[in-house]
Amino acid sequence: MTNSIMANPIRVLVADDHPIVRNGLVQMVNLADGMAVVAEAATGLEAVEQFRNVRPDVALMDLRMPEMTGVEAIASIRKEFPDACIAILTTYDTDEDIFLGLQAGAKGYLLKDTEIDDLLDAIRTIHAGNKYIPPAVGAKLAERMSLLTLSEREREVAQLMAEGKPNQAISKHLHVSESTVKFHIGNIFTKLGVSDRTQAVLVAIKRGIAKV
Repeated sequence: MTNSIMANPIRVLVADDHPIVRNGLVQMVNLADGMAVVAEAATGLEAVEQFRNVRPDVALMDLRMPEMTGVEAIASIRKEFPDACIAILTTYDTDEDIFLGLQAGAKGYLLKDTEIDDLLDAIRTIHAGNKYIPPAVGAKLAERMSLLTLSEREREVAQLMAEGKPNQAISKHLHVSESTVKFHIGNIFTKLGVSDRTQAVLVAIKRGIAKV
């Protein structure tokens, strides 16, 4: 380890709403050569505020956090700081999560079962200005890129379908006619490559378009 690395460690922000996970990440990073955690965040909103306050070299961002999702936090940070280096660190590996996270501006996507050495390598790689996307994540991203994208309204309808709401309830919830709901559902069937409501919900959940 050179003196310059010791004097100028990679400054890391850790954002995760689970205290045990967050504390574990902080300890791992602080024990690594040439790295130091300079801030922590327990919510997406706090992550944006902490990034603004400390301007870290690299941020590790969970996807599911209160107040603001990881994707929303990444988009907000990147809007204010276009060169921000952010890596997603999550338990979710659905193609939609990967796509949305990288689309928002993340430069890396790692799962929480990643080996420590790989995590540290990812931080160094991203800090150097490169992307870090493991092969398995890259394969899912490629698959996602080949699929038709649901519109924002279609995503809302898919989510309500996953919650078990019938067309009439979806119509009232979205303040649109039932014929409009049926139109959106038809588009969802086509884009997801399915022929019925049950299949649509299963595929939407599998891809991370809808949550249960």
